[in-house]
Amino acid sequence: MGTEIIAADHLIVQSEGFLVSEMDGEKVMLSIENGKYYNLGRIGGRIWELVSSPVTVSSMVEQLVSEYEIEPELCEQQVRLFLKQLADEGLVQVDK
Repeated sequence: MGTEIIAADHLIVQSEGFLVSEMDGEKVMLSIENGKYYNLGRIGGRIWELVSSPVTVSSMVEQLVSEYEIEPELCEQQVRLFLKQLADEGLVQVDK
């Protein structure tokens, strides 16, 4: 994906090929393909749950704002940054 921006209306979905488990309330993942280990943290884990089926960034932000005390603008900024990192690692697919 490089430097492309993930927009609010892009559909995001999990990539396949990861073993995911819960450890002390945080989601951790292992890539079967490259053997890399990822700790998504608590909120990152929640985002991972939300992208289990295709969802737009704006729907995700709406859901997270209702669950956590965070301003919508800040939430969207953080979510888009996090999703870009996931996309760069091949953890999620972005459908424009």
